[in-house]
Amino acid sequence: MVNWVAAQKPLLHFLVKKAGLRQQTVEIEPGTVMSFWVPKEKYNKKKNPSKEVVVPEGKSNDSHLNTNDDEKKGENKEKPAVVLVHGFAAEGIVTWQFQVGQLTSRYAVYVPDLLFFGGSATGSADRSPEFQAQCLVAALGRLGVEKCTVVGFSYGGMVAFKMAEMRPDLVHSLVVSGSVVAMTDSISGEALNRLGFSSSAELLLPESIKGLKALLSVATHKKLWFPDRLYKDYLEVMFNNRKERKELLEGLVISNRDAKVPVLSQRIFLLWGENDNIFNMDLAKNMKA
Repeated sequence: MVNWVAAQKPLLHFLVKKAGLRQQTVEIEPGTVMSFWVPKEKYNKKKNPSKEVVVPEGKSNDSHLNTNDDEKKGENKEKPAVVLVHGFAAEGIVTWQFQVGQLTSRYAVYVPDLLFFGGSATGSADRSPEFQAQCLVAALGRLGVEKCTVVGFSYGGMVAFKMAEMRPDLVHSLVVSGSVVAMTDSISGEALNRLGFSSSAELLLPESIKGLKALLSVATHKKLWFPDRLYKDYLEVMFNNRKERKELLEGLVISNRDAKVPVLSQRIFLLWGENDNIFNMDLAKNMKA
């Protein structure tokens, strides 16, 4: 039978291409690849241009990706780069599908899949948000991005904070929604107790239609009705790599003793839902302070 969630992906990809993005795979190191949607002007038709090009830190490989543009110097001004980093419930382009079309006219939009989402994977045993950030920073370097604004949602917000901390020369500013600087055991425990879940995996990696409905009831403001068949199809398509994703959740939580507030030089915009059930307004206000 047709999986209706999988069946809509070609249509989504067609619309994203109409908005000016193309899909690109970037090799970070042997065994580690990240899948991106990148501006069509930056797209390289070679399957993996990063194998042939080593980009020094802080340098651009735009000349390699745009070999036909030398004669057009000054004709088209570079758009500022925006990197949209997804959360835990879906891969990049599914998360940001409604924002891409509004942003591409003014920005060079990059939409990555974090490791173990979409087409991204690694042979490394490191499951920390720091490793996700390191890989994302390296991939952006391969793609010629020298400075960008990073927009992080939920899990992606934690990765965005790590990127800003390790590479202030790359990350010019941050927009963060529904996230925290670091997931401490006290923040995790309080949220799970309040929501009635025994673990992050029970909440964020549902194995049944009932579990998926429980996640969506917590994570969405407007309650929408869908047939059970659609929930089943979503479970099959969006929750693969379960073992690795569970390890990502385990690698996310740190003890209160190890938590520290980084000194960040960037402009930071916190965008919050006043009815956010997972990361409530009190957390947002404490983080701002």
